[in-house]
Amino acid sequence: MGRLRVPVAVRWSDMDAFGHVNNVQFLRLMEEVRIRAFEELRGGGPSLLETGVLVARHEVEYLQPMRWRPEPVLVDLWVTRVGGASFDLGYEVADDAGRDGARAVYLRAASTMVTFDVATGSTRRVSEAERAVLQGWLGDPVPFRRRRA
Repeated sequence: MGRLRVPVAVRWSDMDAFGHVNNVQFLRLMEEVRIRAFEELRGGGPSLLETGVLVARHEVEYLQPMRWRPEPVLVDLWVTRVGGASFDLGYEVADDAGRDGARAVYLRAASTMVTFDVATGSTRRVSEAERAVLQGWLGDPVPFRRRRA
C-alpha cells in the first residue's frame, strides 16, 4: 500500500515566539496522522486504538523552519518495521511539490509503537491479523540525515 498521506491544517497557535511552528507542535501533527492511520490500518478488524498501542519512542529530525500558512501541510506515514510486540512508523512533513518540482521537507521522524493488552495493562504480541495489515504498509526506513551509532 505504501504511505498514507494526510493534509493537516497548521494552526495560528502552533507558532512560537520565533515566528515558526514550534517543535512540540510537530508531535501533534504526527499524532493526528497516527490516529487516522490506526483507523485505516484496521483491516476489517478492531483498530489498534481499541486493542491497545502505546508510543515507546520518537526520533525526530527537524530539517527547516515551517511558518504558518492557510494551506495544509502534508504528513506522510508508513510502517518501517514489524516486530514481535512492537512496530515502527516513519513520518515526513512536507509541502506538495511546487511548479519547479521542489518539495520543502520540514521534518522526518520515526516512532516505535508497543502493542499492549488494555485489560491487563501489559505488553502483548502483535496479532497475526495486525501483522498482515501492518506489513501491507511496510516501506523503507526513514532517511535521516544523521544517525547516532
